[in-house]
Amino acid sequence: MLASTLPANPFTEHHDDHEQKVDKYLHQFKLSDKTLMELSMRFRREMDKGLCRDTNPTAAVKMLPTFVRSTPDGTEQGEFLALDLGGSNFRVLLVKVKGNGEQKVDMESQIYDIPELVMTGSGSELFDHIADCLADFLEKMGIKDKKLPLGFTFSFPCQQTKLDESILMSWTKGFRLSGVEGKDVVSLLRKSIKKRGDFDTDIMAVISDTVGTMMTCGFDDRHCEIGLIVGTGTNACYMEQMRNLQLLDGDEGQMCVNTEWGAFGDDGALEDVRTDIDREIDAGSLNPGKQLFEKMISGMYMGELVRLILVKMARDQLLFQGNITPELLTTGHFSTNYIYTIESDKDEEGLASTEKVLRGMGLDPTAEDCAATRRICQIVSTRAAHLCATSLAAVMRQIRDNKAAEKLRITIGVDGSVYKNHPEFSRRLNKTVRRLVPDCDVRFLQSQHGSGKGAAMVTAVAYRLAAQQAERQRILDTLRLSREQLFEVKRRMTEEMARGLSKQTHDQTSVKMLPTYVRSTPDGTEQGDFLALDLGGSSFRVLLVRLRHEKKLKVNMHQKIYSIDQETMQGTGEELFNHIVYCIADFLDYMGMRGASLPLGFTFSFPCDQTKLDEGILLKWTKGFKASGCEGKDVVKLLKEAVRRKQKFDLNFVAVVNDTVGTMMTCAYEDPRCEVGLIVGTGTNACYMEEMQNIETVEGNEGRMCVNVEWGAFGENGELDDFCTEFDRAVDECSNYPGKQRYEKLISGMYLGEIVRNVLLDFTAKGLLFRGKMSERLKTRGIFETKFLSQIESDRLAMRQVRSILQHLGLTGSTCDDSVLVKEVCSVVARRAAQLCGAGLAALVEKIRQNRNQNQLSITVGVDGTLYKTHPHFSSIMQETLQDLAPQCEVTFLKSEDGSGKGAALITAVACRFKSEKLL
Repeated sequence: MLASTLPANPFTEHHDDHEQKVDKYLHQFKLSDKTLMELSMRFRREMDKGLCRDTNPTAAVKMLPTFVRSTPDGTEQGEFLALDLGGSNFRVLLVKVKGNGEQKVDMESQIYDIPELVMTGSGSELFDHIADCLADFLEKMGIKDKKLPLGFTFSFPCQQTKLDESILMSWTKGFRLSGVEGKDVVSLLRKSIKKRGDFDTDIMAVISDTVGTMMTCGFDDRHCEIGLIVGTGTNACYMEQMRNLQLLDGDEGQMCVNTEWGAFGDDGALEDVRTDIDREIDAGSLNPGKQLFEKMISGMYMGELVRLILVKMARDQLLFQGNITPELLTTGHFSTNYIYTIESDKDEEGLASTEKVLRGMGLDPTAEDCAATRRICQIVSTRAAHLCATSLAAVMRQIRDNKAAEKLRITIGVDGSVYKNHPEFSRRLNKTVRRLVPDCDVRFLQSQHGSGKGAAMVTAVAYRLAAQQAERQRILDTLRLSREQLFEVKRRMTEEMARGLSKQTHDQTSVKMLPTYVRSTPDGTEQGDFLALDLGGSSFRVLLVRLRHEKKLKVNMHQKIYSIDQETMQGTGEELFNHIVYCIADFLDYMGMRGASLPLGFTFSFPCDQTKLDEGILLKWTKGFKASGCEGKDVVKLLKEAVRRKQKFDLNFVAVVNDTVGTMMTCAYEDPRCEVGLIVGTGTNACYMEEMQNIETVEGNEGRMCVNVEWGAFGENGELDDFCTEFDRAVDECSNYPGKQRYEKLISGMYLGEIVRNVLLDFTAKGLLFRGKMSERLKTRGIFETKFLSQIESDRLAMRQVRSILQHLGLTGSTCDDSVLVKEVCSVVARRAAQLCGAGLAALVEKIRQNRNQNQLSITVGVDGTLYKTHPHFSSIMQETLQDLAPQCEVTFLKSEDGSGKGAALITAVACRFKSEKLL
């Protein structure tokens, strides 16, 4: 349980009774444990109101965006100018920042007066004066010929719309200049500098002193994400997730939010803890009903609170024998500095200091009066510290919840006269915060030169971000394709397809356009029982597919998975096919169909030369298979020979099937308009129904045949060289088949993760990511899996998924900004892949449209593959690209289920239908 504690009484028992009377009299100033927790939760709710677009207009705590997107990361370096304007004089600073390990800041500054005539004249006179002083400073520093970035601390109420744009709402602090309110102060300053014409600066940021405090401390401690001011006024800022900041568009990354918490309670939220003294302070202030929280905490009001309490207790005959002096009745006469003095000394020295202050106010205090006065100061300053702790704890909880951290490690940058000069305030604040938020490891770091150095640090960060962003975008732009480039990809694909279909150029083209001998898609009349065999790895499937043509088409499937041990994979071909036949026989026994004679669709996922539907010559084994006596042989013949040897069942027809064609056939069974198959998974390929008259490599001109495009090889003759980046070349060179499958290496799941990894390595090496710190794990080929792209781009939970993946890659110190950038890289790489796929598909459907001499083609594409199915944006980007590049084609996409199983059976069923119709 949190204990609400006031300082223990340091005086002797002689004063105890009198001080107990003070404690009793001021019992409303003592906030219980329960009240402190309730106020903290109340402030958290007020933060939510300020962040929400709908409730912000009526929220007391405004939660203003500052457009500061990052805290320092230690790599900032260079020379920066800062202007600090907030009173009757202002400072100009030259701040030299040394990053890259040195973490050093050197500053030169000069204070310039603002004449009273300027303070009450026109706005142009003020900004002309500032420009004159800036020119003088640059002259003295010998840097007038340099164009340096500048940060501007402008401590007046403003509405900020950009980092370098701030509209003055109203003047305060004695300024009454005409023609400035409602205007952008940065534009006014730029105008005055331009008018002089003898120097130039790049004004990059305008900030408040609270943000300056956070940024100053953030350079020394990268865990600093909160800025706190407890001085004449009080305020706090912190780094908020963009997704929570509904006032602005965009939900990625973070931004510093200026809470303007001094206004907490302006809507009545503090009425149950405000006292009569607080109400009296407010009534006599320049802004009654405003900044009520600030009036209970800050240095502007703390001394006045004590004075009003002294007056009230004197009137109630509890102090000074009821005597009241004119000095005690004078507003502002009990300075907050007196509280610092009274509480800084102990015991008798403290009494002496108190007596001196009271005698200066014309009073003749007793020892009991002095002890009571000191006690009043303690109670008022302790309440201030406790109230400040409640709101600070709410901010810390917000950050902890944003990060989904069990224990938050955070640093709070602090500035302000109360925090710095009050002997006990900082200790009381720190202690109370730690007890209110025990699951946060908090450090308080006192700011030095916050508003000046802070403006320079904001500028340094903005300068770093701008330079880094420009370099990142320059690199990422190499991975972005223009509409013209996509049209060119489509044109080249069209050209290569034509060359692949031609007997004369077929051998030279990269796109082989292989005939599949599948002459038709299903027409709905197919029926019967068909076996399907799916062989492509160390396990394989046997399926029974039952097609029934009842009121509607119906497909029933049963399957069993079998394994192939290493010995069989690398033994003799006879042993391998004997094992396959044994498994088929076992499956038929399992299905109660022993001795059946069935047609079989054989999905054989190894390189084959197919000359008929029921013949496939194995060119070479892959995927760990090395069974002897198979390469150069017809796998259908090998399978049939094994069936004859076993004599357990009979196969009356065997079709060798490609999974892309299987995908088309599966979808065509559901949608007769489906005449294109597309795979975008580990690899990529497409097939489509081509006119026989165009397939010069096969005899006959009647009807159509499905062509296996084998488009993954597009680019092997250099067709894509001018679209490939250094990252694509690196991935290709490290692949198992350099120079091969170039189109596939730009699109498919096997390679996208590697492209991203190479970009991330390049960014890190150039200091554009992870603060330039390389992770050994990230250097490992294949470590960035393509599934990470889908997970990262699906992430809507404050980049948690991204952070989790980066931690898996050994990047435990990655920041929110790093996560945003990694997501952008994934997005750019995946977008290019989808666009390239769309361009290829556009070439294909346009060819079908032209083949059929149609003005408008309506067609369905059957699709399969993990990348297409699991990536959140791939399909939509691909479809957008296709629509743009082939506007005369209306294309519907249908996801396939089990092309290599169900599709294989359907190919066999269609072939059997053709055979029975004597078309084969």
